[in-house]
Amino acid sequence: MALYAILTLSMPNRASWNGGWSGERDKYVVSRTVKDEALNGRSFYYNFGDGWGANVHVDVVDGAKLKNAAVKGSKGFCGYDWMVDSIISHGKILNSDQIDKLKETSRMKD
Repeated sequence: MALYAILTLSMPNRASWNGGWSGERDKYVVSRTVKDEALNGRSFYYNFGDGWGANVHVDVVDGAKLKNAAVKGSKGFCGYDWMVDSIISHGKILNSDQIDKLKETSRMKD
């Protein structure tokens, strides 16, 4: 069976006028195929620098049936798919500037 990372988005830090997030009642879950369970049970936090912060929790499941059940009813990832890509590629949430610096550093070592 295939292994899938199930990634769930939440906004634990909200700098809005009322402390709420307009999407807090919605389900934001996506899946990606993974090779192993290294990300299972891990959470990743991203500080936007303006009082807002996002958390992405990862559970790894075995098989399409569990994956489909997990993402059913999801509204996607609220435009934060770049966080998912970063977690899968780098094992942490990096913004585009951080990824560019990482690539530059890697080129300098070559």
